[in-house]
Amino acid sequence: MSFLHVVPTVFYEDVEVGVDLFVGGIGMELVHRDGGLVVLQRDRAKLNLVEDADQAAKDRPQLSIETDDIDGVHADIEARRPDLLHPNLPRVRLREWGAREFAVLDSTTVCVVFREWPAP
Repeated sequence: MSFLHVVPTVFYEDVEVGVDLFVGGIGMELVHRDGGLVVLQRDRAKLNLVEDADQAAKDRPQLSIETDDIDGVHADIEARRPDLLHPNLPRVRLREWGAREFAVLDSTTVCVVFREWPAP
């Protein structure tokens, strides 16, 4: 199971909410922390969290993480933190555009969609 690509910056009023979602829920590792900056990584996916209340108030993003084992990722998150599964997409579903997806949602409405495209 591996994540393939993601390198966004997500702003939080309280960066610990993001650490809870991405470390506690998704299983990323904290690789750097400096004041209000947190850098996380799992496999080849990296993510920056920044504590900045003004920026956080402007946007709550939706991120997509592509994976080569969506069932394994879903099982991992469901076992670790089922409370984070998005109420609108808590199970892996085949979407009309051909990808299999499920999503997680934190208390600030940052949404992470996990996606697996069919093999070519």
